[in-house]
Amino acid sequence: MNGTQKHTSARLDRAQLLEEGTAFAELSRLDFEGRTRPTQDVERHEQDVERHEVVVIGGGQAGLSVGYHLARRGVPFVILDGSARIGDAWRGRWDSLRLFTPRRFDALDGMAFPGAPHEFPTKDEMADYLEAYAEHHRLPVRTGTRVESLGRDGDRYVLEAGGRRIESRHVVVAMSSYQRAVSPPFAAELDANVAQIHSADYRRPSQLPPGDVLIVGAGNSGAEIAIDLVRSGRRVWLSGRDVGQVPFPVRNPLVRRFFLPVLFRLVFHRLLTVDTPLGRKVRPKMIRGGMPLIRTRSQDLTAAGVTRVSRVAGTRGGRPLLEDGTVLDVTGVVWCTGYDLGRSWIRLPVFDEHGEPKQARGVVPGEAGLYFVGPHFLHSASSTMIHGIGRDATRVAEVIAQRMSAKAVARYS
Repeated sequence: MNGTQKHTSARLDRAQLLEEGTAFAELSRLDFEGRTRPTQDVERHEQDVERHEVVVIGGGQAGLSVGYHLARRGVPFVILDGSARIGDAWRGRWDSLRLFTPRRFDALDGMAFPGAPHEFPTKDEMADYLEAYAEHHRLPVRTGTRVESLGRDGDRYVLEAGGRRIESRHVVVAMSSYQRAVSPPFAAELDANVAQIHSADYRRPSQLPPGDVLIVGAGNSGAEIAIDLVRSGRRVWLSGRDVGQVPFPVRNPLVRRFFLPVLFRLVFHRLLTVDTPLGRKVRPKMIRGGMPLIRTRSQDLTAAGVTRVSRVAGTRGGRPLLEDGTVLDVTGVVWCTGYDLGRSWIRLPVFDEHGEPKQARGVVPGEAGLYFVGPHFLHSASSTMIHGIGRDATRVAEVIAQRMSAKAVARYS
């Protein structure tokens, strides 16, 4: 056997002995053309092109969860996030916001949420938890890096971020559906004296001028902001369709201890999934209309003095016009009319006619390395909830690991 044959045989034996984590380490030392690069140079910069094996877009709960599960499998990756600090998406919500779920359901895999397990954490506590989580697991999060476009060049995905070109074999869009605030077109027809603000920008009642307020959108955010405004002494109207509500008061300590586990871990996590007839039936409605009222229910709104009115149909004389013909003379409107993925920056044919990503448990068919984690009802009703993200993140991380492992072994065979 000559030297070349011995070398080839050794490579074959080595490939057979490669464990999954070692395979990823070996693969991370190769550039896209298969040439070996220095071990310490995991990120290759050549002609202003930055290259990675896996890029995770989004450093919120979805992105950090994906990062945790990739790290457990020895997969090299980087997380890109546009905010200045991890958790800023939570810090930027309204001042009085508390999560709709108790702490016991607000932890990501691998780290408990501190504090009393049956209490509702504040939005700042959630933000600080995410920041601590990334530090605890030493996740490679690059803040201040907003991805402006995502496309493909051959078998590589190409990201543009702050004038930099970033290429990767695998890209995980780890973002919730709450990316771009949506308001109805007739919002532009309201009189200039009627102050308007979307729930994405609402922080506190003082942002609105004195006087009565109409809240458009009767989901969880609309209900909570209505209570916030009523407590400041405002008269508040709440418009929007009935989204339903959980059948028991979650503020009750016994409910939080015994019934919420059934709701979150059984109903939302296992019963309402794309694998069950009931889940497939309610999925379109939940994607378009959101979750039922969880903490602030209809009874709480009535008791607080919030007035429920019919849906807003348009405007008349620069004022909100309801479906029943009533014109409301208000000084402010809060649009709690939802968000979308803000998908225009994703320049790939991966969305259906409703603007939802085409995917199966987060894996995009027809794309060898594109994945989603975080949108509404990706696999189940819990997919966009903190306690449900881990399952979707695990699935995506497993697929990436398997694909990279197969590629690594193929290179040595």
